[in-house]
Formats: sequence, structure tokens, C-alpha cells
Amino acid sequence: MIVLDAEKKAGIVTFYTNFDGVKGKLRTVPEDFIVEEISEYPLKQEKGKFTIAEVETINWETNRLIKVLSNRLHISRRRINFAGTKDKRAETKRLMSFYKVPKKKLEEIKLGNVEIKKIYNSNQSIKIGDLKGNKFTIKIRNIEENINKKDVDKIIEFFRDKKIFPNFFGIQRFGIIRPITHVVGKHLVKGNIEKAVMAYIANPTDDEEKETYNARKKLEETHDFSEALKTYPDKLNFEKAILNKLVVDPKDYVGALKELPKNLLTMFVYAYQSYLFNKILSERIKKDIPIDKAIEGDYIQPIRKSKIDDEVIKVNKDNIKKINLQISKGNAVVSGLLLGSDSLFSDGLIGEIEHKIIEKEKIDPRDFIIPEIPFISSYGSRRPISAVLHNLNSEFAEDDLNPGKKSLKLNFELRKGSYATSFLREIMKADNIRNY
Repeated sequence: MIVLDAEKKAGIVTFYTNFDGVKGKLRTVPEDFIVEEISEYPLKQEKGKFTIAEVETINWETNRLIKVLSNRLHISRRRINFAGTKDKRAETKRLMSFYKVPKKKLEEIKLGNVEIKKIYNSNQSIKIGDLKGNKFTIKIRNIEENINKKDVDKIIEFFRDKKIFPNFFGIQRFGIIRPITHVVGKHLVKGNIEKAVMAYIANPTDDEEKETYNARKKLEETHDFSEALKTYPDKLNFEKAILNKLVVDPKDYVGALKELPKNLLTMFVYAYQSYLFNKILSERIKKDIPIDKAIEGDYIQPIRKSKIDDEVIKVNKDNIKKINLQISKGNAVVSGLLLGSDSLFSDGLIGEIEHKIIEKEKIDPRDFIIPEIPFISSYGSRRPISAVLHNLNSEFAEDDLNPGKKSLKLNFELRKGSYATSFLREIMKADNIRNY
């Protein structure tokens, strides 16, 4: 089984299962990857200052969607909110809110592969995290003939029985073509703003288009911001926003970064936390420590009314039996470290793993206080190390787009914050990064 280079760059260095996987290909067409939010709808109020809408898209990246909508509506992007980011190469349905935007204005928006419907008013905005989870309908295509239904059923039955998989942050958190988001975050945490900026706007990667690769490479070699502004393709709109600022003041790296949307800036630090989380979880799996049972020194998070509590409980020899009983009943989950300035480290073997990985990174938790851009600082938290699968169903059939090949259609639901691609990598064990 191959662990991909891009996955390794994202801190994922192992698999949970020993199955060979079905291989195959994802996203042959965007409709092969359908994501629907399981939403919490704000209360309808006719004179509410927020306009709520369901927004369905095909092949739209979230930040680009927000930018285009804000331009069409002639409003600041800060007046547009959503519950969760979604994959670009997918058909998605999400809930969004628009501050002081008349319903008629939204109804008049015409964008290719974007449908805005179920529009109403409320006094409650949509915020990040305002969803229960996501429902997925995914088709894996181009599966070789030597993969038979018996092989597939064995894999599916394993996960139906286990009902969990490792809660890795998916590689899209770091960038599929350019997995560098966490690299930028590490530079920010270490206080090197110039390196953070250059890691984002220069720093070419092999999977990029030749024009983009060459433009980034030249900037990395010359630091000629004016020339880069002329040669960078228009689609690199965030990079060009930074370059515009640096042309005016080549030393104002903090000001240049602040040209980016706030949610993207915070994503850099989150991505670095995610990278460390993945490394710690990978090491746990490699050492054959269960993810669905606690060991002494772990912290668990209770589950109340189907929601994971931020409160954590430390596992010791006196409570471990009772805690593992509650985990088996679905009333609690083992947590992993999301490093920050006020982190809660585990004890015992897991604590040793956490400290060893942090020490190797040569960082101090207090580094997550970032005085240059205070709002991206992070106190840290804990996160479930296992993702729960709900309503998993599958259909193995002929691939209607690839004669002689098979397809596997999967339907399942996940809690918010869990990545379908982290489940799919266990099913597929594919060796092409773009499959994820």
C-alpha cells in the first residue's frame, strides 16, 4: 500500500486498514462527488436583517464564490457568511447568510453552475460550524475488472461493523495541487512573516501548470514583485492582491498578508495545527494504539445530544473501564491534540508521542500567540481522533462512462469537521493524488 507524497506532506503517514483497496478514480465529473449540508436553519423572521439562502454549486471554490457574490451584490465579503467550506471539484449544497441584502437582489443573481433558492429573512446569521454534518453521494469510477464484488463487500462490511475511521484532516485542508497551507502557517507561528508570504506567493510545486510554475519560480529567485505582478495569471487573484501591496511597499509583509480574506489567514494557522494533529494520529496508529478505545493518559470528549462537547475528561486507571464502556455506546470519543498557546497535553504514552513530535518541530506552544496578526492566534483545543460513519450504503456496478471497468457508489453521512476523503483513502488506497 502506498502512502502518497502529498499525504506525507500533510502529516498522514499510515493507513488504518490492511485492505488493498479498490483503486479507481474520483471526480471524473463533478456530479460524482455530491455534498449536502445537514443544516440548522435559522428561524424565519420577515423583517430580519439577514437574508438566508440555500446555495447549490458545481465546481466552485468557496473563497472564489464569496468574492464573486460580493462583487455582484456590491457588498463587502464580510457581509456573507457560511457554515462550512466545501470541495471545489464537487456538487455542493450549503446554507449562507447575507447581511442587509434584499431578497430580490439575491433572486436576480445569475452565475454559471450556481443556484440560489429557498431565500428568506432572519435575525440570525449563519456562522462557521452552524451545521450538524454532511451527507455524501460519491462515485468511484474506473475500477479494474480484477476487483470483484466480494472484495468490495469485505471492505464495506468492515466499516459498517466498525462505524469509524481515522479522523485525519484531508489533504484538501493543505492544498491538493500545492500542499503548502500548513507551511505558511508554520512560518507565521515561528514569527517569520516574510517567509510566510513567500511560501504562499512563490514556492512552486511540480503539479502546477507550467505558466504558474515558471512565474512562481522566477519570483522566488528574484523577489521582483513588479515583474511578478505582470506575469502572474489572473486566476491567482489572492497572490496578485499581495503583490499589489508589495509593489507599493516591498517590506510591508504584514500589510500584504492582510490583503487576504480573514478566513484564509486563519486557515494557515489551522492548517499547521491540522498537520501536527495528523502526525500525532499517524504515530498512534503505527504503534497499534486503538482509536476507538482510550488508554491511560488520554483525554476523551463526551457526546451529549449528538454533539461533541468541548469539555474533556482525563483517563486514568480508576475511570478507564467506565469511559471505554461509554465510548462503545457512542457517548464519548477519544480526542487528539490541536496545538495552541494554552494546549492540554496528554499523559503516558500518548503524551510522549505529542511532546516528541512538537519538539521535533522546534516550536513552543506560546508561539501560537501571533502579535503581528492577533486574530489568527490560537489557544489550541482537542479534536476527536475517530470519525463516525452513519448510514453507509454501497452499490457496485458497471461504470457507464468507462466500458469494461466497474464503479462503486457510496452513500454516507459524517459529523461536521470530518473529511470524506479520509474515509475514501481507506476504501481506495489509490496512488494518484487527484483521486482525492
